[in-house]
Amino acid sequence: MPDSTPEAEGPGPWCTTDGPTPDTHGPGPAPAPPAEPCDLAVIGAGPAGLAGAVAASGLGLSVTLLDGADRPGGQFHRHPDPALGAARPGALHHDWSVFTGLYHRLTSSAVTRLTGHHVWTVVRDGDLWAVHAVTGPDGDGDGDGDGDRDGDSDDGAGDGGRPVCVRARAVLFATGSHERHLPFPGWTLPGVVAAGGAQAMLKSGLVLPGRRVVVAGSGPLLLAVASALAAAGARVPVVVEASAYRAYARVPRALLAAPHKLVEGAAHGAALLRHRVPLRTRSAVTRAHGTDRVEAVTVSRLDRHWRPVPGTGRRIACDALAVGHGLVPQVELALGLGCATRRTPDGTYALVLDGVQATTVPGVFAAGETGGVGGAQLAYTEGELAGVAAAAHLLGRSALVRTARVRELGRRRARLRAFADAMARAHAPGPGWTRWLDDGTDVCRCEEVTAGRVREAVADYGARDARTVKLLTRAGMGWCQGRVCGTAVACLAEAAPGPRQPPSPERRPLAAPVPLGVLAALDTEETGTRDPDPDPDPDPDPDPDDHPSHDTAIATATATADITATTATATADTPAEDSATATDAQACSPPDEQ
Repeated sequence: MPDSTPEAEGPGPWCTTDGPTPDTHGPGPAPAPPAEPCDLAVIGAGPAGLAGAVAASGLGLSVTLLDGADRPGGQFHRHPDPALGAARPGALHHDWSVFTGLYHRLTSSAVTRLTGHHVWTVVRDGDLWAVHAVTGPDGDGDGDGDGDRDGDSDDGAGDGGRPVCVRARAVLFATGSHERHLPFPGWTLPGVVAAGGAQAMLKSGLVLPGRRVVVAGSGPLLLAVASALAAAGARVPVVVEASAYRAYARVPRALLAAPHKLVEGAAHGAALLRHRVPLRTRSAVTRAHGTDRVEAVTVSRLDRHWRPVPGTGRRIACDALAVGHGLVPQVELALGLGCATRRTPDGTYALVLDGVQATTVPGVFAAGETGGVGGAQLAYTEGELAGVAAAAHLLGRSALVRTARVRELGRRRARLRAFADAMARAHAPGPGWTRWLDDGTDVCRCEEVTAGRVREAVADYGARDARTVKLLTRAGMGWCQGRVCGTAVACLAEAAPGPRQPPSPERRPLAAPVPLGVLAALDTEETGTRDPDPDPDPDPDPDPDDHPSHDTAIATATATADITATTATATADTPAEDSATATDAQACSPPDEQ
């Protein structure tokens, strides 16, 4: 379930919960990046990034924390803009005291905080890591809240961003995740928002997406969103869950290992009962109706493969629909360094990590959703582990990772990860969901590519993966770079009979949109000789030790920028051969069902 109450043992000595409510007016103007290399660069200021930065700083490391948002907290601890004058900014957060305590420790530490900094690549620079970012406005480029759940909001940097480079001896990725979208007829109507987007609107803007809001999709987030909307005054006619909760009965040990999660789920259920919100399982919104905005939805029963059962459609009036089908780890930056990945129980890709959060690339650590979606408490735990491990690595004090506290954190991580994996298996999308799509449904909203065009590419031209579909149809070549449409494109391609290449995460030179002027203005003395013909087809599954050098990576990124006006924008679609990321375009069913 979405996190609320922290475990009894609480955060560690580096993350005490004492201290006042954080200043919601933010930390003020961001300081300049450090002139000298720091020990640790932490990318993402959600629960994992905050915990990691505080833990590492408490052990003597110089730490720089970068995040795309104006205020720390990530998606989980979004809080209202100070201009709204919220009397109780933590009212929508069950574990606000954990965040306030951690924020107090952060502001009392020597951590350099760079808010409004969107990291677009990390590359090797001699013995250091060069973290390249651009400054810009807060968060998600499209404002729908689907960019990040835990960490750095790097979906868009805005126009006119200022380039920034932070050099560090080690890097901690805490970049969070983004929502997985499964399209259906009518999903592009105004009033249809991501479930996380609805939550973000409420947390940061104190506004509702509508007066009568249907909540649909799959995953524990739905209950949290529905109960919050109902408590805020929205009428929630129904919560529509595609999976069956009886799947939880198959994993009793994982559930009992995290009893506070069961209590939390029961609290959300009680809130729905109190507001008289019905819950329909093994059902889905298969169509949204409306002209200028959504006016009603059709809810259909599903079989165990998520295929709609004919004749079961029921129309429900609404003026908004909040829909989400789980989360996808945001690992583009780490992939660029060659970090190895693994398949998660619900078919997404997460980073391979050892017992103390180290990736397969020496000096690179990760925590939170990058290692697999698991909620805020798991992110806090992993962040603290990663901060301690980074200190042990850089200070040469291996005893730091052999303490009783670290062993305790490891046990807690194992319990929370087992619970998260059980939830992922229970809510993994079934392969039959593509039956919701008629040929006229836009699958790629950015490029207006319909399901019919994707099916044509599969049937007539032999496309068997998202990359080939992209080359034939442009699906995934727009602003979102496949974050929204990638899953649907991959599932439609994989539905075809015959042999196909299994999906794999692909490396890109740019992990976020960057103004071409920023690339063109990079100091050639810093970037080295630019390669006029960079490799247009980088290895999609690089050797863990095959991370690019600073000169090579920046030369690749800037090769096309020399003759382009500075007002244009380079997206992560360069080079063109890189596919709609398989990070989002994961399989339509869990690995054990393929």
